[in-house]
Amino acid sequence: MAANEASFKDIPEIYEVELGEALTARTEALSTFRELGPPDLCHVVKTTGRNGQRDLGSYHYISGVDASSSASLAAYINSLTYAIEESLAWFSKTPSWKVKNGCYCCFNAFSRVDMRVDVKIPGGVNAYVIDLRGERHDATPEIWQETYVSALLRAILYSDDPTYWLEAYRKLDPLTSPEGELRFLQAAESLFTKGWQVGSDPEIQVATVVSNHLTAGIMKYFGDSGRYQQAANLFEKLAVHEPEVSSLLAKSYIGMNEEVKAVQIISAAMRQTPQSYTLLHVQCDFLRSKGKHEWALKLARQAVNCAPSEFVTWEKLTDLYIDLGQYESALLTLNSCPMFTFNGRDAHRILPASRIHLPFHRPIGDILPDKQKTEDDEADPALQRLPAPGLRGTWARAYALLTRLVSQIGWDELLKTRSFVFVMEEEYRMQKAQGDIQQAVASTNGHVPDDMTSEGDAGEVVIHEDGTVVPASMDDQASTRGIISPSTESVGHSPIPTIKISTDDDDDEEEEEEDVKGKRKADESGDADDEADELDGDEEQEAKKEVDAPAPINGQQVKDMDTLEKPVQAAGEGEQNINESSPPPAQEPFSFSNKRLCERWLDNLFMVLYEDLRVWTIFRAEVAHFKTQHVAYRKTGLEWEILGDLGMRLHHKEEAKEAYQRCLDSPRYSQKPWAKLMEMYAEEGDIQRSIQTAIRVAAYQYAEYTEMTYPTQIARSFFKLGQIHGHAKISFTLLSMGLPAPILKIMDSYLQYGKTFKVEGYDF
Repeated sequence: MAANEASFKDIPEIYEVELGEALTARTEALSTFRELGPPDLCHVVKTTGRNGQRDLGSYHYISGVDASSSASLAAYINSLTYAIEESLAWFSKTPSWKVKNGCYCCFNAFSRVDMRVDVKIPGGVNAYVIDLRGERHDATPEIWQETYVSALLRAILYSDDPTYWLEAYRKLDPLTSPEGELRFLQAAESLFTKGWQVGSDPEIQVATVVSNHLTAGIMKYFGDSGRYQQAANLFEKLAVHEPEVSSLLAKSYIGMNEEVKAVQIISAAMRQTPQSYTLLHVQCDFLRSKGKHEWALKLARQAVNCAPSEFVTWEKLTDLYIDLGQYESALLTLNSCPMFTFNGRDAHRILPASRIHLPFHRPIGDILPDKQKTEDDEADPALQRLPAPGLRGTWARAYALLTRLVSQIGWDELLKTRSFVFVMEEEYRMQKAQGDIQQAVASTNGHVPDDMTSEGDAGEVVIHEDGTVVPASMDDQASTRGIISPSTESVGHSPIPTIKISTDDDDDEEEEEEDVKGKRKADESGDADDEADELDGDEEQEAKKEVDAPAPINGQQVKDMDTLEKPVQAAGEGEQNINESSPPPAQEPFSFSNKRLCERWLDNLFMVLYEDLRVWTIFRAEVAHFKTQHVAYRKTGLEWEILGDLGMRLHHKEEAKEAYQRCLDSPRYSQKPWAKLMEMYAEEGDIQRSIQTAIRVAAYQYAEYTEMTYPTQIARSFFKLGQIHGHAKISFTLLSMGLPAPILKIMDSYLQYGKTFKVEGYDF
């Protein structure tokens, strides 16, 4: 059998080893789907109708198909019957393959069941429900409505998630007409109170009626195109019964530039639900946009009191402390953030395939480089080992706050602030040693000297595991807490790594290393641990923390040395309540009373940040060195991409943009640099460059079977440009570029969406 005879022309397929194994595996995995569920699964059986010829089973993943009824899902399977590759020769003796039957599976995230539609060709359509135990039930209208909304939310939220990738995953437009959008809004309204059942983003601890995937999907769909009026109309109706929905309503009005109306809504809603942190956060953001950071800070503190177990409330408070330059309070607040184990998007179990058919989309695919490994797909192990890209969920968000902090005050100042507010390992040991000596003296003399009852001494005081020290008489948990033994981890003494750079032009060096402010301490050596623990609770984060002294730059020894101080380990690990309203008192020698214990995860994030800064500093030093030597500076495509990501993480936007641009010079198959540059150019309002990069992004998307127009990164960028220049100017620029007709049609589809749905800028 020729490879393509049974294959679909433009649709990806994974061929099964055993017929029907994909359906069996999905049924077994149903109970593992935690939230929205994975994309839909479409399974087909093909036959030649000849005796002795084995039937073939194949499947692909898909989102964007209308899942409102069995008829719409059966129509999709029926459309596949026309997609089989035709035999190339009319005189071919080989029998032609036909679709014999198909099964479409769509997960209902509200009732946690799988909706399935079996189609026999020719023949009937059978729709039924499979529950988590694998038992069959009849499909009801309520189940169909829930399935319809679940499918739409997946199509919207998975549309351009760079971390979610599946082989043979086809994406179609979820909503193609204003009538379809209206149906979505009506269904969302009727299911709104059940929204918490579908789960929420990993940064939200407890899904609520306003913080869940349903509200996130609605806000993303209407927000990306700036069409908040439709969302506001929906929330107006819902806010009557659910006052907390006013936070979403106010957000929508702010998006429509109806700020007075938004403030009136918040004011009225706060009287009804004063304890809603989402309402407080909308006010916070509004006040921040107006430069009223002090007022916003009070509201952020109130939000923490209303929802102390939510990460986002502490995150907002930390952000505001950074805005106000209260860096010690920012670090203490960050240390108090509750961290949650990251749960990624639901996915299918990957099964071994007999073969995989991935047809290539032409002609737009012709502009892409060959999808084969080259030396530009290789990178220095030091760059590939960076732990920060592996952070997810609350860990990634906490790290973003830390990088924002270091970009404002510099590394040296951040380390000083850290040692000012947290107990360091060395201090902990000295404190413990002091306590041991005094206990020995006390036991020898049979009494405790008067001068040993002060804070920090180990006489009649109890050292708690969170670092607080109180007299034993005041300790209400003395029996359970007591004196905690110091960490058994020893802190090794390793030399601080040096960054070797050229000293031909000192001014250049200082400019290139402005991300780490202040003088480097080349003559200082500090205690450094050989290895940082892996991040607690983050099962995916297993990156190494080894710190190797950097080698001479590209094999060349250069004269001078400069150092990036490595953070010494903070002591212990505990949980404590922090009073944000007052800054810590002046430091006393060897006293825990005015310091907190640093959470182990935050200590580890400091090591992650150190790794990022160390590599970035070496990179910028190399660039400076090669400039002074007038020598071309070369890296592989993957290395430039990693350095671009690193620059974005550390808030060096211009250097990151330069790295992404250098990445485009290599013949590497990668969408990321084009997508990142497209977003930057759209932000700057640069039509020509935005379109040039958007064409490449569209080519990559079509090559990966993303045949959707909206919501996508390209649509978002075009609509951003449209608000500034109008859609007509984008359209004329596209025409002036002399693009081939198929490519022009794809690019014009984004503007057609704008016209159909009346996105801002469509009429000028």
